[in-house]
Amino acid sequence: MAHIGLTTLLVRDYDEAIAFYVDAVGFELREDTPRGDGNRWVVVAPRGSRETGLLLARPAKPEQLARIGDQTGGRVGLFLNSDDFEADHRRMTAAGVTFLEEPRHEAYGSVAVFEDLYGNKWDLIQPR
Repeated sequence: MAHIGLTTLLVRDYDEAIAFYVDAVGFELREDTPRGDGNRWVVVAPRGSRETGLLLARPAKPEQLARIGDQTGGRVGLFLNSDDFEADHRRMTAAGVTFLEEPRHEAYGSVAVFEDLYGNKWDLIQPR
């Protein structure tokens, strides 16, 4: 069966993005390989996940630069599932992650929207 391996996320700077996703969100750095042209192949992923990750990519063209932080037109476009919503929310808040709302408890689970350092919107969610 096929699965989604990586999703590209445009970033201004590799190191600031790595710091945010590893130190604040709690991901692990899976790969950081120089490509010889000043670019790098940088992959971060939630700790323990085996199949999916984010490829952090610097823009190659001006129109890509304009999309940093707005890759989904202002919608929540990324969903971080949690096994312990309260603990993850507390840890991320303490690490400086900006949540745009108080946690909600919906029919589908506990959820709160947060922004990454560029303004991309994420759901931190613990499904029921």
